[in-house]
Amino acid sequence: MKNIGFLSFGHWAPSSQSGTRSAGDALLQSIDLAVAAEDLGADGAYFRVHHFARQLASPFPLLAAVGARTRKIEIGTAVIDMRYENPLYMAEDAGAADLISGGRLQLGLSRGSPEQVIDGWRYFGYAPEDGQTDADMGRRHTQVLLDVLKGEGFAQPNPRPMFPNPPGLLRLEPHSEGLRDRIWWGSGSDATAIWAAQMGMNLQSSTLKDDETGEPFHVQQARQIRKYRDAWAAAGHARTPRVSVSRSIFALLNDRDRAYFGRGGKEQDSVGYIDAQTRAIFGRSYADEPDRLVDQLRQDEAIAEADTLLLTVPNQLGVEYNAHVIEAILTHVAPALGWR
Repeated sequence: MKNIGFLSFGHWAPSSQSGTRSAGDALLQSIDLAVAAEDLGADGAYFRVHHFARQLASPFPLLAAVGARTRKIEIGTAVIDMRYENPLYMAEDAGAADLISGGRLQLGLSRGSPEQVIDGWRYFGYAPEDGQTDADMGRRHTQVLLDVLKGEGFAQPNPRPMFPNPPGLLRLEPHSEGLRDRIWWGSGSDATAIWAAQMGMNLQSSTLKDDETGEPFHVQQARQIRKYRDAWAAAGHARTPRVSVSRSIFALLNDRDRAYFGRGGKEQDSVGYIDAQTRAIFGRSYADEPDRLVDQLRQDEAIAEADTLLLTVPNQLGVEYNAHVIEAILTHVAPALGWR
């Protein structure tokens, strides 16, 4: 059995070729897709966060709105770039969104990836400390967030407050109990997966990671997951961690599916550089008739290792078509693989 959700980047473009032509379209259609996915029996609605781009950016208004419109589906991010975040303000926003949803928030974070502008986090008022990198800054912000999500008091109360205070040091409010255990780390390497385990975060691994061995993407990703679980066990955490992977998977059921995705071209991994030093491997996409798709997915070692699968969706094709994409996997592929 696997949790199966969707992952949307929330692209929009003011073009006649796009079904999502404005930021408002992207946000409202994201809410509608989450409602449709819940009706279909999907387990999660996840959203990517990018700044300075025609994509979804500030996640918490969207997450709160999805939480208010749905009842069961997990709502989350994959991922929030922590270089841009004030962790205390973020803890308040996350606590509010989690309470609105009734404790369904699954918050995916990361140290970030190359963005649309140079050092975009500087425009948000953040800079690494002396001797540190922007990645160090993202992890430092994350550690502060994890600490305050514990709900422990840390701030000295005013002896003459506007409103009465509870006794002792004050914590951030609203506090949502249990949210600390629903924080995920988007890891692009084996080392950061191990760090996530040591910090007690769940693991998100996408279709991109550092090319550390030259092996196929799914083999490297499966090894990353096993190293993460070994590090989790060594750290002695009490709970069982969760692990997600994301994939582009399309079951070709009709002529429209074949027109969009049946022409091939991404059946193999690809290798490139995400910055001047980092060689990365990008995982393949899957698009085929359901029976052949099942055979191909059985060979994916990382999907087998993970308990959660996030289906990346082409959101600019509209809510109705994306609901069809999700339903096709849930109905024609997942049962044959034992995921349902």
